[in-house]
Amino acid sequence: MEAVYDFSGMTAVVPGGAGGIGQAIVARLARAGASVWVWDLAALDGPDGMCLQVDLTDTRQVAEATKRVLKDAGRIDVLVNSAGTLGSYVPFDQLAPQEWRRIIDVNLASVLEVCSHVVPQMRAERRGRIVNIGSLAAKQGLANLSAYSAASGGVVAFTKALAQELVGFGVTVNCVAPGPINTTLITDLGPPVVDSMIASSPMRRLGTPAEVAEIVAWLCSDACTFSTGAVYDVSGGRAAY
Repeated sequence: MEAVYDFSGMTAVVPGGAGGIGQAIVARLARAGASVWVWDLAALDGPDGMCLQVDLTDTRQVAEATKRVLKDAGRIDVLVNSAGTLGSYVPFDQLAPQEWRRIIDVNLASVLEVCSHVVPQMRAERRGRIVNIGSLAAKQGLANLSAYSAASGGVVAFTKALAQELVGFGVTVNCVAPGPINTTLITDLGPPVVDSMIASSPMRRLGTPAEVAEIVAWLCSDACTFSTGAVYDVSGGRAAY
């Protein structure tokens, strides 16, 4: 059963919300009454949010998107950074430099870029919720996904640091670290890799985007008031630490 939250009158921005986990988060926040804006290179395939095509690694485009939302909505109450890419599933020394740089740009640099534009408004309003979607790879490291693991680790560290900076301004900053989730990001790795991931999970299955979205909704809600700088695993018990 889905928990009941009331986000009526609230404006949420979900970078990377056009597909996968991000799209599930968009739908969940919209069902709770939020006005949701998606920033993504791809168009949103669904009725749950307004979509701006934005390169999240481009300072000018992110600045323009922020101005557009603030002009139309007046403020941003919730920010969920969900953009991500795995890259090729290969040993690091076989990963082309341009590819691992792209992974760092999308998974880590975009989080810093977006926050640099949204945080000043939240700080001024003295309220806000920021949730960064990282990965279990940040904590345990994944062979053949070294750059992805490194970027995810950066998201965790940035979350903890930013949370300390904003704790006195009514803004919470938390991270959700999913294990393997049933999205094309994972299934495109192919059956042998996916089967191995399932075998290493105590629950013996992939998670669902909706399960990730549910904990994000709680972190964005008034039910969560004493958590900031935390990292929440959604891994089916896979985390071994």
